Amino acid sequence: QVQLVESGGGLVQTGGSLRLSCAVSGSAFSNYAVGWFRQAPGKQRELVAAIGSGGSTNYADSVKGRFTITRDNAKNTVYLQMNSLKPEDAAEYLCGARLLPQRDFRFWGQGTQVTVSS
Repeated sequence: QVQLVESGGGLVQTGGSLRLSCAVSGSAFSNYAVGWFRQAPGKQRELVAAIGSGGSTNYADSVKGRFTITRDNAKNTVYLQMNSLKPEDAAEYLCGARLLPQRDFRFWGQGTQVTVSS
């Protein structure tokens, strides 16, 4: 099992940038794929971006070209660089991990809030 701790959320103006961090501990980091999810009030949780153990990535269409997910295996940390933020990006952002080759994200952090002012 792993434990995940998010950080880096906050208040930013439209067009601004934030970098979220997800620190992973407790097990072999390289055995896990990690994803960033977000959930706004009244909406379903959605996958924003994910990164595999080898660095392969996928993104939601709504963030392609604006968000970048990376992982630092030496630091057991996954980052989400968010640029050109829009009010609709405001949400609680959570990181999740899935033990490869399982398909379900079963391990979750507590979340970090992102607020985008217009």
